[in-house]
Amino acid sequence: MEDTTTPEIFSAPTIASLNDILPAEPLLMMGAGPVPVPDLVANANRNVINHLGATMSRIIGQVKEMSQYVFQTRSPWIMGVAGPGSAAMEMAIANLVTRDTRVLCVCNGYFSHRMAEMCQRLGADVGILQSEEKSQIDVDRFVAAIEKFEPDCITIVQGETSNTTFNRQLPALAREAKKKGCITIVDAVCTLSTMPLQMDDWGIDAVITGGQKGLSSIPGVSLVAFSERAWDRIQNRTWTPSHWCLDALLAENFWHKGSYHYTAPVSGVLALHEALRLICLEGLQARFLRHERCSRALQNGVQAMGLKLYVPEESRLNSVIGIEAPETLSNRTICATMSEKYQVEISGSFGLPIVRIGQMGEQCRAQNLFRTLHALGCTMRDLGITVDIPRGMGELESSLIGAKTQG
Repeated sequence: MEDTTTPEIFSAPTIASLNDILPAEPLLMMGAGPVPVPDLVANANRNVINHLGATMSRIIGQVKEMSQYVFQTRSPWIMGVAGPGSAAMEMAIANLVTRDTRVLCVCNGYFSHRMAEMCQRLGADVGILQSEEKSQIDVDRFVAAIEKFEPDCITIVQGETSNTTFNRQLPALAREAKKKGCITIVDAVCTLSTMPLQMDDWGIDAVITGGQKGLSSIPGVSLVAFSERAWDRIQNRTWTPSHWCLDALLAENFWHKGSYHYTAPVSGVLALHEALRLICLEGLQARFLRHERCSRALQNGVQAMGLKLYVPEESRLNSVIGIEAPETLSNRTICATMSEKYQVEISGSFGLPIVRIGQMGEQCRAQNLFRTLHALGCTMRDLGITVDIPRGMGELESSLIGAKTQG
C-alpha cells in the first residue's frame, strides 16, 4: 500500500500554557485601558451564537437602542466595529473624509494627531490647530482657525488619554463648527459614559469609542455613531472608501439590515451588550457622579501623598489622571515595580515623564482606589522617594466620604 503520509517539515514547538505564563494573582488593571471587566460582561464573552440568526438580530437591536442612550442621540446610525477604538476612528474618518476634503484637526496629544494622520493618509487637505502643552483648545482660537482655513470637517478628542488633557470646551467647539457648516468627528474612547457627552445637543456628527475603557467591556469591539447629517453625506458620497471592512454602507448590511457583511465578533458583541446594559441600569447621571467623585478623591490622595499631577485642574481629564514621575525615576521603573511587587498595573505615557492611572468604568470602585494609591505610595517609598502614605490614604478616604455625604 502506498504511503501517503506527508512528512513534517517543521517540528511542533513546545509552548508553556497560559497557566504558566499569567501571574498567580491577577493584576488589577488601573492603567489607561483596558479596564477590569464585570463578571456579567466576561460571562457573556464566553458565548458563541449564529451571527446571522434571529437571536443575534434581537441583540443587535438592543445594542443600538442602548447605544443611543449612551451617545445621547436619536440618530439610528450606530454601528459596531470589529477592532479597537482606532478602527472605529478610521471608520468614521474614511467614510466622511476623502482626497481634497479640508479637515481642521484639533491637536493636543498623541491620539488627536492620530486622527490627523488618518486624514492625511486619505489625501485630505489637513490643517492642524495645535494647543499649548497641558492645555485645552480655546474657543476663540478655534473659531478664528475655522474662519481662516474654512474646513469641511473637524476632528477633536474629548479626552486625550496620552497626556490626560480634557477639551472641556467641546460643547462650544462643536456648536461653533456646526454654525460654520462643518462635520465634526469626536474621539470619546476614554470619556463616553465617564463624563457628559451629548451628541445631538452639541451638534456632533460622528462619535467613536472603544469597548475596553469607559464602557468596561473587552478590547477589540468598538462603536461609532453617525448623525443624520453625517449619514446623508455617506449615502451621497462620490467616492468609494479604500477600507472595505470599514465601509459604512457595507456595514449597514449587518447592523441595520440583518444580512452579511463579514463574520461579526459575536462573543465581543455579546460582551458589549452586557456592558451597555449595566450602564443603562446604573444611569448616566449616577455614573457621571461616581466617576467625578472617585477621580477627585484619587487626585486629592495623590497630592496629599506629596506627588504632583501633570495637568492644571482647568484642563485636567478625570477619566485618566497623569502624575509627574520624580526626576530620578523613569515611568517605566515605577510601572514595573507596581506590577511586579504589588500586582497593580498602571500606564506610562508617550514620551512624557508621567505615569497614568485610569478612572474608567470598573476602575472607579473604592476598593480599587485604595489598593492603587497604596501600591503607588509603597512603590515610591521602595524606590527612594519620600511620600506620606498615611496622609494620602487618609485624604482619599475623607474625600470619598465627603463627596458621598454631599451627594
